[in-house]
Amino acid sequence: MRAPAGSSAAKASVYTRFIPREELGSFAAWEPSDLSQPDAAATAREDDAAATETAEQIAEKQRQARQAGYQEGYRDGLVALEGFKQSFAHQTTLQVGALLRSLGEQLDALQSQMARTLCVSATGIARQVVRSELACRPELIAKVAQEALETLLLSARHITLRVHPDDQALVADGAADVLAARGARLVADPAIARGGCLVESDIGVIDASLDTRWQRAAAALGGDHAWDAEERAPGTDRSIRA
Repeated sequence: MRAPAGSSAAKASVYTRFIPREELGSFAAWEPSDLSQPDAAATAREDDAAATETAEQIAEKQRQARQAGYQEGYRDGLVALEGFKQSFAHQTTLQVGALLRSLGEQLDALQSQMARTLCVSATGIARQVVRSELACRPELIAKVAQEALETLLLSARHITLRVHPDDQALVADGAADVLAARGARLVADPAIARGGCLVESDIGVIDASLDTRWQRAAAALGGDHAWDAEERAPGTDRSIRA
């Protein structure tokens, strides 16, 4: 019995035709397990994205590390600069202080030297003036002797006035009243330099010699030069007894 024609046509439409092997390109057998594996292109894109993200993270970390290093180096530099400034200021202060002390010492030494030079000059000039006065006005010894006798206490006894022989007549004439009033004895003594005198008594001695009076005047000027310092030979002592 033959089947209906309509039924055969419907079945033939389901399978249009078979594709010969010669018409097929490359193909692979389908495996059920292939459904669980990810697409290769998607995996590659994910790998590229991960690589790109990793590179950005590395670059960001590098930038942050450079920034942190810069800040740390800048901070360390400021600390080092502050330390250098303090050390430099300390060293400068010490050097300036030492310089000022040295300058002060040099100025003090210069002032002392100038004072000594001035004192020597002043005493030299004064010595010449006194010598000129003694030569021109030898009668001044009478006033010196009178002042020495008046300095002696009134209770003094056994008074002796010693003067240079060349001054004896001048003193006897110019200080006669004082000699008589004090009952003093006038004695010529070549050991006494001209222009000075020595008063002796039972209570003490008044040295009014020229050398002693000169040393007092020189001490007031800041010197210690003897009256005959320029005339004394080395090792010779011609000082007057005290």
